[in-house]
Amino acid sequence: MSGVAVSRAGALHLLIGPVGAGKTTYARTLCARTSALFLDLDAWMVRLYGDDPRPAEGVMAWYVERRDRCRALIWEVASRALDCGTDVVLEYGLVAALEREVFYTQVSAEGVGLRISLVDAPRDVRRERVAARNRAGAPFTQIVPPAFFELASDAWEPPTDSERARWHIIDV
Repeated sequence: MSGVAVSRAGALHLLIGPVGAGKTTYARTLCARTSALFLDLDAWMVRLYGDDPRPAEGVMAWYVERRDRCRALIWEVASRALDCGTDVVLEYGLVAALEREVFYTQVSAEGVGLRISLVDAPRDVRRERVAARNRAGAPFTQIVPPAFFELASDAWEPPTDSERARWHIIDV
């Protein structure tokens, strides 16, 4: 099933894009206009695990295990809010095409009205935004070291024309 399903009362606004693209800024604007609930994976990760010691080895496995637990909890909250008629703006950290496809298919099968927005910016602009955010040190903000910014940027898989058409992805 592709496109937009409409059997649930609330609509899901999924934001995709690379690190530093402006997804959180866009989400806050969208939530102010629509009274939607914003659920942000990074904020959950920072609050729940930000002060936890990282292992010397296997840090990626450590991260992925915690990310997946957060995603499961976030989806439970999102699903209940949608059932109550509340729109949800979700920043779920879906950087790979395959993980996005799995998510799109799952939510469509559950009857969720899915609206996907791509937020992007040139790499040099994103790099400076992340550096400024790191310097600002706002509470519950994910600090992204320069080397991790580059790795995360390299991991980002932009939507293909086929993905865009199938799921009606809009650029914001």
